[in-house]
Amino acid sequence: MLKSPVALRHGRDLVGSELFQSLAAFCADEYGLEPLVADRVVDQAIAFVYVLGSQKAFDMAPSKQVDSGWHSFMLHTQQYADWCQKQFGYFVHHVPNSRARTHGLMRSVSDRIRTAGFEVDTQLWGTAAECNPPACCGDGDGC
Repeated sequence: MLKSPVALRHGRDLVGSELFQSLAAFCADEYGLEPLVADRVVDQAIAFVYVLGSQKAFDMAPSKQVDSGWHSFMLHTQQYADWCQKQFGYFVHHVPNSRARTHGLMRSVSDRIRTAGFEVDTQLWGTAAECNPPACCGDGDGC
């Protein structure tokens, strides 16, 4: 008997619908993204922060695109602080390090998010199949 595949969860499932829509709208406006792209970016950012915070995986870094979703969440400071406290018991700080955005790290981070049970949007992490050197996906020195 074949087992049904386990449905992967989404970052957006970790916040209320109203907050998610507010974050996505802010991200679209602030970063000039199409609404559907902003939805994807914020979804991945929430999943990223969840994995980072729950695993205390401070060696992780977001892709440039996903980082805009994290910024959007952090700029909603009260909601972000409350969410971090509820999820992890501490505030997850953002320590910028754009030099860490290598293709290898982005693959590692997206693999860790996938292993934690989340859907991964490979195009936002620069790890999609069509994103191979020398056709860089535009995210970091190592792609």
